[in-house]
Amino acid sequence: MSTISTHVLDTSLGTPAEGVPLILEANTDDGWQVIGGGTTNDDGRVRDLLNEGESLDVGMYRMTFETGVYFEMNDTKGFYPVVKVVFEIQHPDEHYHVPLLLSPYGYSTYRGS
Repeated sequence: MSTISTHVLDTSLGTPAEGVPLILEANTDDGWQVIGGGTTNDDGRVRDLLNEGESLDVGMYRMTFETGVYFEMNDTKGFYPVVKVVFEIQHPDEHYHVPLLLSPYGYSTYRGS
């Protein structure tokens, strides 16, 4: 069974971003449907985003990171209160890792391993 994970790092502090809520959605014929989510742990990770009974298929997916919650918890003003990352899965049997490198005024992402 395939899995999908994330790791959020606060590049302004050089630390994991603990407490970032996020959801995972699949783009279906009926629009975006929530299929998972979580909150980053003390290492900034969510190891498996899929809800029980859900699986990955070929298609478009979206991760929505509630970064404003994280910034507020850390008494920081941020420019991006929400970060949405849209990506395409072509091989649903593989593991997918989508990290987010975050700072108050910027972010980047990539396909990890």
